[in-house]
Amino acid sequence: MPEALVQASVASKVSSRTPLQMVEFRVSQAFSSTAIVSAESFFQRSVSSKTEPLKGANQPVTNTTSGYNAKDIQVLEGLEAVRKRPGMYIGSTGPTGLHHMVYEVVDNAVDEAMAGHCSVIRITILPDGRCKVEDDGRGIPVAPHPKFPDKSAAEVVLTVLHAGGKFGGGGYKVSGGLHGVGVSVVNALSKSLELEVDRDGEKHRQVFVNGGESVGPIEVIGKVPGDRTGTTVIFDPDPTIFETVEFRAKTLTDRFQMMAFLNAGLCLEFRDERIGQESGIDYQYEGGIRDFVAHLNSAKESLFDLVGWFSGEEDGDEVEVAFQWSNGYNLDGIHSFANGINTIEGGMHEEGFRTALTATVNKYARAKNLLKEKEDNLQGDDIREGLTAIVSVRLQEPQFEGQTKGKLGNTSMRSLVQKSTNEALADWLEEHPAESKRMVMKGLDARRARLAAQKAKNTIRKSALDGAGLPGKLTDCSSRDPEESELYIVEGDSAGGSAKEARDPRIMAILPIRGKILNVERARIEKMYKNTEVQALISAIGAGVGEAFDRDKIRYHKVVLLCDADVDGSHIRTLLLTFFFRQMRDMVDAGYVYIAQPPLYSTKIGSETIYLKDDRAKEVFLVERPNHKNEFQRLKGLGEMDAGELWETTLDPERRTLLRVTMEQAVIADEVFSTLMGENVEMRKEFIQTNAHDVRFLDI
Repeated sequence: MPEALVQASVASKVSSRTPLQMVEFRVSQAFSSTAIVSAESFFQRSVSSKTEPLKGANQPVTNTTSGYNAKDIQVLEGLEAVRKRPGMYIGSTGPTGLHHMVYEVVDNAVDEAMAGHCSVIRITILPDGRCKVEDDGRGIPVAPHPKFPDKSAAEVVLTVLHAGGKFGGGGYKVSGGLHGVGVSVVNALSKSLELEVDRDGEKHRQVFVNGGESVGPIEVIGKVPGDRTGTTVIFDPDPTIFETVEFRAKTLTDRFQMMAFLNAGLCLEFRDERIGQESGIDYQYEGGIRDFVAHLNSAKESLFDLVGWFSGEEDGDEVEVAFQWSNGYNLDGIHSFANGINTIEGGMHEEGFRTALTATVNKYARAKNLLKEKEDNLQGDDIREGLTAIVSVRLQEPQFEGQTKGKLGNTSMRSLVQKSTNEALADWLEEHPAESKRMVMKGLDARRARLAAQKAKNTIRKSALDGAGLPGKLTDCSSRDPEESELYIVEGDSAGGSAKEARDPRIMAILPIRGKILNVERARIEKMYKNTEVQALISAIGAGVGEAFDRDKIRYHKVVLLCDADVDGSHIRTLLLTFFFRQMRDMVDAGYVYIAQPPLYSTKIGSETIYLKDDRAKEVFLVERPNHKNEFQRLKGLGEMDAGELWETTLDPERRTLLRVTMEQAVIADEVFSTLMGENVEMRKEFIQTNAHDVRFLDI
């Protein structure tokens, strides 16, 4: 589905009979409000319109043989295929795809860094909006290519898919961008692209326009000082391809900081030279992933100051792990990477670390008599409570599962990580007895809390998984098909009453919650299970909780947060999102969590009522209709709306606007939840003050 930045006009006319508008929230760097953090604002927003149904077996089939001949078979040559189907190569033509263009060029430079040939990468958004990426790597080869003698190797890389130095094994030992389509796709989707290569004492230049058409062959335009080598790419995204061509600095710098953490010593310099947006920041971390862990834990109270680290290597493949425990209670603090790619779904490297961590810590605890002979071993959850760890591997032939490279499938890497952890972690524990004892004692406390909560947990799990014992406050829908069923979590009994009356009882269920639910970021598991509102959520959704959560048992494939558009409503949304992120992560990954968008204003055009989402929508409306004379009515809170108004503005599938919550960079989301929902008040205050100017932090 096409994506675009959320514009104020998107939801400005809620009352018009348009299809359901889905707005995706991608977890990014922050969320905020002037007093209480707004749940929406840590997401990068993009809009996707309702798609038309695919033609399939249930639709009429017409005989097309007579008009379907050999001449109808279209062959897309060179980069034509990319321009025809850009989403196949960069994911979308919205903001996500636009920024992916920058990442593709930067990834090439990072590959040079991983090969030991690049130390500085400079990314600049030029005053005219173009993007410039320059590095001090070896420079793309410029000699004629053996297979294309009339073209330089650099031109081949820029105009031929699957051409590059990453396939034969000679150019790069390891590489993140293994498809070999990166910079050629950027060329195909750009209005213009300029390439400069410093190599062999000379500066070479070639220009491409209109999606990869060469203006002329590569030519020498001068000498370079000293032994300078490197590649510079300046590209201008094609506005006829992308829904927006305006780069967002914060989205880019989030990614660049992560790249710097994963490549110790590599310097990434970012500059924004656009008028009114001038800014700059440099990222360089000599400690690499050790600094990454310290950064993620900076908002938490660490169990000990030291960040542990070890590495291992076998047959050219490498692993390094950094770790530290905090006094917190989160269980999802392990973040894994393969060749610089965030494997958000884990994989063999993460599995190997988890297995070895549990075994090694138990072995140490028994050897030091911290775990008594008659006591059972600590479980993985007990040991991982409060753990933040980065598992980064580099391998020559990575096997990623899925198009998004979200999961690493190399079984050999599981063996390497497990072996390295067993050996190196055992040594680290012996060498740091004070830190090791604190960690084991925390694990023992976690086990006691787990056992104390087991009875309540089993009761909740049984009722949820059996589909029995649904909470009394739940007004369920009659449909038992999860794909069409929707659960509205409504703020307050008053709004819950209106929602019950307004809903479509066949597909819409209503669960009112009273007040603000427990902040699970600061609460241990046994306290969470005793909380009435949390119990109601778990029972209603019906898929369990935590490690036992079963995506297949979810009773509703749309769980919609319906809260007022004020500070209290924003806080409640934040608490609910924290709960889903920490305890029902699979539901977020599956795209089942949404945020309702009740409009703030209404006005009349003739006899028609127009609903406007927010102040920005109102401003756009007035720009489009400067002679509009009717007054704007600020809508009441959800609890003050009658059933008809609530249905018309918020619940009607034909007119409503929903925001879908999705995961993009889990490691950044983890940092955000820890900062904004954790104990460190000063960190939270500084974070909100630093980011309050960001458009994402405006209440919707």
